[in-house]
Amino acid sequence: MIWTALGGSGHIASFDRSKCKVTSGPRATGQQCPEGWTLYPTPGPKFKASVTANTDFHYYNWVDQYNTLGLGENVPIANGTGSDSLIALIPQTREWVVMRVPYPLGFYTRGLDGRIDDPKAGWKGRGVWANEGGKGTTGAIVKFQIRPNPLAE
Repeated sequence: MIWTALGGSGHIASFDRSKCKVTSGPRATGQQCPEGWTLYPTPGPKFKASVTANTDFHYYNWVDQYNTLGLGENVPIANGTGSDSLIALIPQTREWVVMRVPYPLGFYTRGLDGRIDDPKAGWKGRGVWANEGGKGTTGAIVKFQIRPNPLAE
């Protein structure tokens, strides 16, 4: 499974080669497997002239392979450049988790990565890190963690 963020349309897309009928030979030109693609429209406002194109721009995506955020394994996460957020898709349920930074100047992220510091510490020992820095601001690194429930300590 391959995941990618589509900056022009505001989708996260997956490509599953196992759905392809032709995978080798002279007919395998790279254009023969539209059934392998699945598009997931990200949440947020749409352009006025379009019912599908999202106003957000997804510059980068990353797949949380090891459940560093607590949403499960193999969860794709895209940066929402226009929405000041990180946007995660839970593939099994097709639910979105939108993570925002409560900061008055915006959150202009261009990259992210996960890290597990202590696997025995539960949610406190893991998280996703994103760089931040808009024009005229000093760069920073922001850590995202998701508690298993609101009262978890």
